[in-house]
Amino acid sequence: MTESPDEDYRRAAVDLLGAIAYGELSAFERLVEDAKMAPGIDDKIAIGAMATAEFAHLQKLVGRLAELGADPAEAMQAFRASFDGFHAHTAPSDYYEGLIKAYVGDGLAADFYREIAAYLDPETREVIISSLEDSGQTAFIVERVRAGIAEDHRLGGRLALWGRRLMGEALTQAQRVAGDRDSLTALLAGGVDRPGLDLAALGRMFSRLTELHAARMAELGLDS
Repeated sequence: MTESPDEDYRRAAVDLLGAIAYGELSAFERLVEDAKMAPGIDDKIAIGAMATAEFAHLQKLVGRLAELGADPAEAMQAFRASFDGFHAHTAPSDYYEGLIKAYVGDGLAADFYREIAAYLDPETREVIISSLEDSGQTAFIVERVRAGIAEDHRLGGRLALWGRRLMGEALTQAQRVAGDRDSLTALLAGGVDRPGLDLAALGRMFSRLTELHAARMAELGLDS
């Protein structure tokens, strides 16, 4: 039996929410670990505040999944292997690499999900956008990274290379998330009653992601 367009859409919305929710849970767990590498109490507090914000975002997404009649844990489980593999492959080797990953890597993922959220209903889109908002805690990352580079100029070159690697890995991860789930592929392709992304629009989207990444790197004082 063929699913109705409404059910196709609900499945796509659940998949996207599940992916973002597991991303938020992963970010929370990583920030807790990053706090252990922080050199001082002030940094531990700042990273702890970021972790708390990620968990609050997760709760919003879980609530919306429940409203759509989905099991939040089941929706998130579908993306667990993919996200865990990505994070294992991009594990930071020190405190500064952890900061760059939290700022650049998570920022790129948020940009990607905002792009896809444009194809969702207003209520779901609002939940996603609000869950991706930077509540201001990441400002201290810019300060710490710039201060670190000022003390050791060699650090800038190493972190610039790390940022480029994260960019490539994150784009591959984003494409994998969208491509591995038929519902998300269909959502992006659009339909008779919904606009979608053609190849030209897809190219423009990835150009925007690249430009935003370059802006973040520049803010950190790093070449992209």
